[in-house]
Amino acid sequence: MDQAMKLKRATYHMWTFTISKLISGFGAHVYAFAVSFYILQLTGSATNFAMNLICSLVPRTLIAPFAGYAADKYSRKTIVIVAQIASTLAIGGLLTVSLTTGLSLLAIYTTTVVLSLASTFSGVTFSSSITGLIDENRIQRAMALNQMSISFAAIGGPAVGGILYGTVSMNTFLIVYMAASTVAILLEATMNFKLFANRKEKTEEEQKETMWQSMKAGVFYLRQQPILMMIIWISLFINFLFGAFQVGFSFILIEKLKMVSTRFGMVEGALAVGMLLMSIYFSVRKEVKFPLLVSKWGIVVFGILLMIVPLPLLVSMHPNVFFAYYLVIIFGFGVNMMIVNTPMQVMFQKVIDDDFKGRVFALLETMAMALMPLGVVIYGFLYDFVPAQWILIVSGAILIGVVLFMARPSIIRKAYPELAEKKKVKANVATEQ
Repeated sequence: MDQAMKLKRATYHMWTFTISKLISGFGAHVYAFAVSFYILQLTGSATNFAMNLICSLVPRTLIAPFAGYAADKYSRKTIVIVAQIASTLAIGGLLTVSLTTGLSLLAIYTTTVVLSLASTFSGVTFSSSITGLIDENRIQRAMALNQMSISFAAIGGPAVGGILYGTVSMNTFLIVYMAASTVAILLEATMNFKLFANRKEKTEEEQKETMWQSMKAGVFYLRQQPILMMIIWISLFINFLFGAFQVGFSFILIEKLKMVSTRFGMVEGALAVGMLLMSIYFSVRKEVKFPLLVSKWGIVVFGILLMIVPLPLLVSMHPNVFFAYYLVIIFGFGVNMMIVNTPMQVMFQKVIDDDFKGRVFALLETMAMALMPLGVVIYGFLYDFVPAQWILIVSGAILIGVVLFMARPSIIRKAYPELAEKKKVKANVATEQ
């Protein structure tokens, strides 16, 4: 295939996986909205809500290394399609239970576990395949378009969920998700995951390598990348502290402020609007030069936003006022998520060797999320006994402190020596003047 044809095919891939993510993501968000509301209204407990998050986070953390090994060892296209089929069957199983014996927390938790396992294999493999699907010059645009599709789904999913919740049965939500997942399977089956792949032929010794040896090789490769290791340690603490928002946001709005489902859906959608606008920006601008520095200050802003989330609990507000307040705050979260994540994702795609992408992305996800389940458990417990406002204020302050210390100027200069050179030049110019 000549270069012109490959570029044309890459353009097809860019739009196909964008549409695929949009469709499947829309179904997932509608489902997640309905399940979250169902659990909180059924039990009224932040602990039970947190348990559903645990059923999503723990399997991802445990299975990610195996997903990374599979992505580097076997056909990436096959893994993505099989994972999507598993998601479809899991929702079909929950629908069957709902129609026969009725929904229960156990059935929901079990389905969440299966969906989490499937999405881990699909997500790690897709992340490992970007440079095989898209030419290098358009990686940032591809990542931004992919995030745009996720944002559109995140906008439409909660909005539709909020409108439909209480007017249609849970079975309707499940059918929507199944239909969306099926369409995603058909689209993904048309893609060539090896179009731009730059993977070496495995030696006889590498072919005989056991799964454990392969995983150790991935760890060894990662340890040789000091910048990646620094990002992992920062992510470890951030994701633990961010459990305060994951559990507390829904708990505060639904349980404490009694926000109706339609408004709650619109507030959740504001997150995606912010992500969408920044995705459009990143799809047209040039590549970020110092992604780690940009991410550092983005995380500081996250801490500030976290501290002001509970303001309506401290200051009496009219329902319309705190509704508008949360639209702005959550929009800010969405903008910031893209500022932190997109430049880093592009950097990962370009610096990680194609033969190690699966294992490295899996290790990044596992280590970054290792403390998240613990954070969700602890915060789920705390929200039932400690005032929500103090949990969020303290967590936000700790988050800022952790990031400022772990990504202090001396560390940033090690990652980007050219910044130190620029400062020296400026200092010399100032001295001469």
